[in-house]
Amino acid sequence: MSQIINLSAAANRIEALQQPDGAITWIDAGLWDPWNHGESAMALAVAGRADSCARALEALFDRQESDGGWTGELGAGVPLDETNRRLVVDKPATARDTNFTGYAAVTVLRSALALNEPGWLDRYAGPVRRAMQFVLSCQTPEGDIVWRKPDAGEALDNVDSLRAGNACLYKSLECALRLETALAGELRDLTEARARLAEALHDKDWRFDRKSTDRRRYAMDWYYPVLSGVHSREESQRRLEAGWSRYVVEGLGSRCVADEPWVTAAETAELALACQAVGWTGKARKLITDLAPLAARSGGYWMGWQFEEEILWPYERPAWTSAAVILAADAIEHLSPGSDLLVTPLKAVSPARRGATPPAS
Repeated sequence: MSQIINLSAAANRIEALQQPDGAITWIDAGLWDPWNHGESAMALAVAGRADSCARALEALFDRQESDGGWTGELGAGVPLDETNRRLVVDKPATARDTNFTGYAAVTVLRSALALNEPGWLDRYAGPVRRAMQFVLSCQTPEGDIVWRKPDAGEALDNVDSLRAGNACLYKSLECALRLETALAGELRDLTEARARLAEALHDKDWRFDRKSTDRRRYAMDWYYPVLSGVHSREESQRRLEAGWSRYVVEGLGSRCVADEPWVTAAETAELALACQAVGWTGKARKLITDLAPLAARSGGYWMGWQFEEEILWPYERPAWTSAAVILAADAIEHLSPGSDLLVTPLKAVSPARRGATPPAS
């Protein structure tokens, strides 16, 4: 039982959005991508909704394509309706996103740990391996991973690499390594790819946002390198301290974008995870309790609060918003087995290491 969120109400909202085939859409009107689907599946596992989580995992891998990737709908580019309040889902753009694909490793491992289903590691090992092969095929010689699979005939270096996405992929590679360690699988390629990605995140900042507007105004580019575990605790604490006043609105939560008067439940929850990762449990707990006004009476969490106009905006309750809050509460309050997975980084793993026990931390 969580003391800081209504776990049952948040999980109910996710289940309400789950489709007959097990897929979990963003909102009632639709939108699907494998990252947000996976986030929702993990939250269902934490909440003890075993059947719904199992259906979500089956749906995820039923949609996996032959080369290991997924085609996801890009909800961030969906327009708003004439009232500027609701998302309009009408033939959204799609992409074969590397970060969306890599997150399958996190989804499987976190769900298996939360529900004590070690058999799921073996059941989904093949699909996760294909997903990671897709990701590794998009890693450049400099170590960064481009954000999408290049089109046929398109050069890898013609596609941009995104800082937050690469930080998340660092965690995905970690979870893939944990899974392979549990199954006595092959570690070398994953270990080497993770080391090269760490070097890029540490020392090659110029590799990111080369072909797009600098995304450092987005909060996720601030806290995701912390949440990934790529930096030391001391470095991560300094990073959070340096950006705190820019992104955090005391009493409300984290802005999505530094220069917009808009705090969002998902960014706030992810920032809480980052705080928990560096030992700032008090700050993490406060961020989640600050979200109480965004908890909808009918279940789940509203996407965000526009605090200059004092309105809920957009007027949507995405599954992944509730999921992010559940996962943050889990990390803070230890609601389920493996609750530290997202906030405790894996130490260096030798490519020759083999094991038989799934490491939970």
